[in-house]
Amino acid sequence: MSGSAEMIINLALFGGTQSGKSSAGNSLLGSMDFPSCLAPYSMTKVCSLGRSCQIPHFMRRGGKEMTLKIQVLDTPGYPHSSLSQELVKQEVKEALARHFGQDGLHLALLVLRADVPLCEVEECSSIQLMQELLGPAWKNFTAILFTHAEKLEEAQLSEEEYLHTASHSLLTLLNSIQHRYIFQYNKKIPLKEQRIETLKRIVEYVKENCYQALYFK
Repeated sequence: MSGSAEMIINLALFGGTQSGKSSAGNSLLGSMDFPSCLAPYSMTKVCSLGRSCQIPHFMRRGGKEMTLKIQVLDTPGYPHSSLSQELVKQEVKEALARHFGQDGLHLALLVLRADVPLCEVEECSSIQLMQELLGPAWKNFTAILFTHAEKLEEAQLSEEEYLHTASHSLLTLLNSIQHRYIFQYNKKIPLKEQRIETLKRIVEYVKENCYQALYFK
């Protein structure tokens, strides 16, 4: 923790190509730090760190008002359309060691499209990458961020109905990470309001994890 009244949360985004990682990172930061657009290839080729401005009086801890600061690490899609898996893995590993060995708490966000079925857990490259780079405790530091959640509304599904009818692979994954998940809507909720609600959920997950931090060699 840096400063007695400041909480820094480091977020690392993992996911496949065109899952919406960069767009999700921009939403979390309330800025446009990461290039993001629809493309038939992987846009992100190197890791990039974005830092939000401080959000004062965001929460209370131990009877004291806390200022929240968010740092987001955007990573290349895995697998990538033009980079080898080994190259992406090394890039993310070095970025984690460089940026996430500092002060603050940690949470990894596995970015999944709500409108695309999850592959078998043992075959999902992004999950394998997280397991390898975050270590045995990865499940304690992971939440799922569902992008394109407005597709649920188009299909006349509530979040609860969506999860109730989810594939065995997704349900198994959710069980393993203690049902930590967030739905991100592109249109349904104003961006500022959605950002605050998402950050509140993230703080709750960090709290549930007893304010633990990850350390990378």
